[in-house]
Amino acid sequence: MNVNALLDFTLVATHEGLGKASRASGISKATLSRRIADLEEQLGVRLIERSARGLKLTEAGELLMSRTEGPLSEVAEAMTAAREGLTTPCGRLRIAAPVLFSQLAMGRIGAEFCAVHPQIEIEVVAEDRLVDLIEEQFDVAIRINPNPDSSLVGRCFARDRLVVVAAPGVARPVPGAISPVPAIVMPSFEPTHWRLDEGQLILEPIPKLRFSSFLMIRDAAIASAGAALLPLSIARDSLARGELVQWGTVSGVEPQLWVLHTSRRLAAPKVRAFVEFICARYPDRSLILNDQRN
Repeated sequence: MNVNALLDFTLVATHEGLGKASRASGISKATLSRRIADLEEQLGVRLIERSARGLKLTEAGELLMSRTEGPLSEVAEAMTAAREGLTTPCGRLRIAAPVLFSQLAMGRIGAEFCAVHPQIEIEVVAEDRLVDLIEEQFDVAIRINPNPDSSLVGRCFARDRLVVVAAPGVARPVPGAISPVPAIVMPSFEPTHWRLDEGQLILEPIPKLRFSSFLMIRDAAIASAGAALLPLSIARDSLARGELVQWGTVSGVEPQLWVLHTSRRLAAPKVRAFVEFICARYPDRSLILNDQRN
């Protein structure tokens, strides 16, 4: 049975006429009349007597009205609440984000977002693995240079650069032939060569230390353990303090941070709100971690 037809029947019965019901609801009289006729056809009984003096409920119509008025009122209220829920950001927002970005930025981002949207409760899970948004019930994922995935949509909200740095006391090779250098590397990313500044300087990193965290790599570089490949956002403060010097920028590589979600259309308001918020926080798409701490 069509719930809309029941709602329209209640509307007409309450206003005691098609004209008044039409003016109150914005639904045409023809539509209201057709839906009530369809409802009568489904039930096999006449609900409303039509005459020149107006409309009058039949005994069946009175019975239906008495039994459905309360429940249908609740249904109408529930539908209104659902519509409002589709426009007002609210509820729990589960976010999966890389560990380093979570540690350096998500605390402040989450607090600022909740201050703007107090009806949202945020849960951030810091993991470097690729979570399954649907199976693990995440609303949003933040990923670095994500692979194309037809099931996810999103936007790039920040970009970084990869630079090779070392302590001031570590000798910088001169441009020319490929130069081997003692290096601090990440086990998951050990390129055979570092091509800097469009190939003006080509280095062959010889791993001396391996760490799974850019922060550990940075600290080892400050301690003169060798050259290191770091995101500029991680090295920036140490460069400014003179603890590190920059040997060059890696060519052809640009780390990008993306905010991703599953819904191509009718994304939840809380998801849309977070995507807009985090993109607005990096207006020039430069990854500046204002809350970075040693």
